[in-house]
Amino acid sequence: MIPYEKHCLDNAKYFTAVRGSKSSNRIRKEFDDINSAIEFAQSTYGDRRTMIYAVTDTGSAAHIQNA
Repeated sequence: MIPYEKHCLDNAKYFTAVRGSKSSNRIRKEFDDINSAIEFAQSTYGDRRTMIYAVTDTGSAAHIQNA
């Protein structure tokens, strides 16, 4: 993990689970913690193609993992 990603993870205000490559079919859900985002991705899709992002209160975001 690079320092920017670690900063976003350590200072996350919320987490997002994102799927889809184009805005017309993109799905994005917000969660209070990373475990909830991961649980949603795994229980809903289970294919490890959902991108989990940490978002800070200043709007900075970093991809943390796929779930």
